[in-house]
Amino acid sequence: MSKKYRVIFVFSVFAFVFGVIVGGNVRFASDAQAQTPQKIFELRTYTTHPGRLAELHSRFADHTVSLFERHGMTNIGYFQPSDSPLSENTLIYLLAHDSREAAVASWADFRADPDWLSASEESRRNGRLVQNVESVFLDATYYSKIK
Repeated sequence: MSKKYRVIFVFSVFAFVFGVIVGGNVRFASDAQAQTPQKIFELRTYTTHPGRLAELHSRFADHTVSLFERHGMTNIGYFQPSDSPLSENTLIYLLAHDSREAAVASWADFRADPDWLSASEESRRNGRLVQNVESVFLDATYYSKIK
């Protein structure tokens, strides 16, 4: 899939996520909240090596999601594309952070966490799962319901 179509796809998923109410993990703007600092969002896309997507899903379900929470990241949603070829090797997810600085600190703490190091090492017994990671930090627009 060309980079142009991958970008269109990623932003389409992003638009979908922001259009859906996600299980109470997101605060909606009110007059009181409008004066508080906005969160920053991070859209991440992982492309796995062929045949490794199920293992990546297991690693996230069994370890990564709870470790993100432990380190101050808010899990908004996890998605797998519906159509081939991306459905065969792509995981897309959205996190929220209190600030860009908080994101940097959370990622550093996460990467140094002994539980993460163990889970990561275990999942790589048969080689690396992920061949490419893309990360985009996003600011909610003033008219977005998700802040």
